[in-house]
Amino acid sequence: MSQPTRIFLSLILGLLLGIAVAAFMPKGALTAADWVQPIGTMWLHALQMTIVPLVVSLLITGIAATAEAARASRLAGRALAIFIALLWVSSALGGALTLGFLSAFPLGSDLAEALRGALGAAPPTGEVPPFSAFLVAIVPSNPIASAVNDAFLPMILFTTVFAFAITRLPAEERTRLTAFFRAIGDAMLVMINWVLWLGPIGVGALAYVVGARAGTSAFGALLHYVLIVSSVGIVLWLASVPFAWVAAKVPPGRFVRAILPAQSVAASTQSSLASLPAMLRGTEALNVPVARAGVVLPLAVALFRWTGPAMNFAVAIYVAHWFGIELGAGQLAAGWAAAAITTMGAVGLPGTISFVSSIAPIAIAMGVPIAPLGLLVAVETIPDIFRTVGNVAMDVAATRAIAGEGGEESEADALLRAE
Repeated sequence: MSQPTRIFLSLILGLLLGIAVAAFMPKGALTAADWVQPIGTMWLHALQMTIVPLVVSLLITGIAATAEAARASRLAGRALAIFIALLWVSSALGGALTLGFLSAFPLGSDLAEALRGALGAAPPTGEVPPFSAFLVAIVPSNPIASAVNDAFLPMILFTTVFAFAITRLPAEERTRLTAFFRAIGDAMLVMINWVLWLGPIGVGALAYVVGARAGTSAFGALLHYVLIVSSVGIVLWLASVPFAWVAAKVPPGRFVRAILPAQSVAASTQSSLASLPAMLRGTEALNVPVARAGVVLPLAVALFRWTGPAMNFAVAIYVAHWFGIELGAGQLAAGWAAAAITTMGAVGLPGTISFVSSIAPIAIAMGVPIAPLGLLVAVETIPDIFRTVGNVAMDVAATRAIAGEGGEESEADALLRAE
């Protein structure tokens, strides 16, 4: 049984057990919840303790890989610049869409109150500082203190600048530092896999507490969450069609026919990498030269996640909605930037790991509680389908827009012919 399946089943069983015990022994169920909750909290803390070193190491190695790819050819450099710009667009769209969906279809007040009571009150957010104070605060005077105090946006900014500084070092020093941070990241991934192996226990404990305290309201709230976040993913997925039409000059019908096989693989495997052969055939159907597609498309699969910033930002905004937190301009700006930047370090990770490492920094940067993430990771399977099909569709559209259609022989084509 796969890890996501084990975690999802533990969520369902925990909720059902909590609801059943509460129905027959209300006082006993609440007493048991007080004893069980520390187990779930300890598991959540075990995940949280890996976030800072994991995010730092993945950002540094991700930016290093991006810089190396950009040095490889002019086509790769142009592709990476467009990918980074699209990630910021994705983050902005995710924020706007989520706020719009929640305004049109808010979580019922009774469901939200039941969930807040089950998960505990949100920490006081205090007075929201003016936007000018936010701009000053994102530049850290002490990056170590930022990490210690969970000030993620200043820490991410420092790490990003530090990573680009590493790319300007001599080759030997650059390789040594990148290898060091890659080893740290690999060690953190081992630790996270250990923690996630215990996921059924931690998620089951959290789910029991929610079921015992919130009752059947928990199912309604989780369903509402899945619908909202999946809707954001669906819009980002569909956006690949007009993007291909406008940026790549491909009519919608032709584009949809070209990506259909890759979409089938993506939906069934939830893996962009597994969809790569089908995506290459899709670019051939769009008349993209093989040599150019062979440069751009693997870069897109390795370094570009179109739906990631939007859906990660959506999760953080949804949790704020869950807890009744009014998000100010500074908090939304922090989430927008954190979602766009951290995606560069989340690529290539399994869904359950990238969920934790990508969304927790966004939530913390916005002052949003991360306690619900322990439950939400269990229902990530459904939104992850739309993440993957959206990524695959935009990878093909972006490759066609960047690499073009036939025409004059490019540098990459000439190299391929020479070989």
